[in-house]
Amino acid sequence: MKTIRVKPNAPLDHYFASLRNDFPILRQTNRGKPLIYLDSASSAQKPQQVIDAISFFYSHDYANIHRGIYELSERATHLYEQVRSKVKTLIHAQYADEIVFVRGTTEAFNLLATTLGEHYLQSGDEIILSVMEHHANIVPWYFLQKKLGIHIRVTPLLPDGSLDIEAYKKLFSARTKLVSLAHASNALGIINPVKELTTIAHQHDVPIIIDGAQAVPHLPVDVSDIDCDFYIFSGHKLYGPTGAGVLYGKASWLAKLPPYQGGGDMIETVAFDHVTFAKPPQRFEAGTQDLASVVGLGAAIDYVQQIGMQEIYHHEQALLHYATARLNTIPGLKIIGTAKEKMGVISFVIEGIHPHDVGTILDDEGIAVRASHHCAMPLMQYLQVPATIRASLGLYNNENEIDALVEAILVAKRLFS
Repeated sequence: MKTIRVKPNAPLDHYFASLRNDFPILRQTNRGKPLIYLDSASSAQKPQQVIDAISFFYSHDYANIHRGIYELSERATHLYEQVRSKVKTLIHAQYADEIVFVRGTTEAFNLLATTLGEHYLQSGDEIILSVMEHHANIVPWYFLQKKLGIHIRVTPLLPDGSLDIEAYKKLFSARTKLVSLAHASNALGIINPVKELTTIAHQHDVPIIIDGAQAVPHLPVDVSDIDCDFYIFSGHKLYGPTGAGVLYGKASWLAKLPPYQGGGDMIETVAFDHVTFAKPPQRFEAGTQDLASVVGLGAAIDYVQQIGMQEIYHHEQALLHYATARLNTIPGLKIIGTAKEKMGVISFVIEGIHPHDVGTILDDEGIAVRASHHCAMPLMQYLQVPATIRASLGLYNNENEIDALVEAILVAKRLFS
């Protein structure tokens, strides 16, 4: 199994250049040209360490967990529960039992809309979202709006794409019962001041959910410092496999929530006329979980923590500033979302060329970006654009790839001139 090398005393960019070798998929070509992957906000590529961990689990440690009284099952259970502790450490939760494994961010939102929403909200109650939320933080609440008659209040943005905090404060009323906001925008890259947003929500005695899908892979996260009530993210954006995500909830909240799904491992006792349920987090993990994906998530956490989340943040910030400066030299290109606090996501449009056409031309040049509404259609309507081109960075990207992106955009401009 491949292990991560010890960080050298070489400059940080040299160190990250060496990490690129950990990602076998990046050695291939795309349309006959070296693959340049700039779509990590959609899903990050996987290092060999994660691939090996999943393979090793299936080859040596696989059995169902929490059930067998034999060594193999006990070993699999230990590996699975060990990942819970790794997540606790990664996001600075207080207890490992505050970590619930789900399939991803979308399932976490649906779990909360069902448990927290249906049992603690009623007709006429209000929840606060923002216009920058992606569909996973809109649609489950829309279901609840139709089912219970709650109202969704939407926080607007300032011209630079940041949240309008003063408008957010004014949305609170005696009917406000819940806030759910992104830590970082998947479409614009804006990093929200989640600690301040949480403080404001708590001043009104309102719990808050933070969507960390776009934050956890790119910057240090401390849920205890933020003091949010819930924090959720997907493993596949953190260089882990699909099928494993995380719902963090304060122990006091998880203890109050009812089960989400029924089935094995979430029960304490079962009879045909009476069922009692396990304590959190097992209460929310019905059936056999995606064990190998959780183990893979653990390997991904080991990987990023050995590199260092601060180092990853600084590497991507340097690339973000370089890319922003280079792209701003292209006539007719407009970057959308220019707030100071951003992560490595650059969303832009080019005058006279549809984003889908730009995406197709970039693909011909070997560059994978996303050109769409980014699962944030309300934001596109708010910005009055049909779509944007989004280049999103990961720890494996470098300045040469940014230069190639700029050259490919110039090719697109020449074709459409």
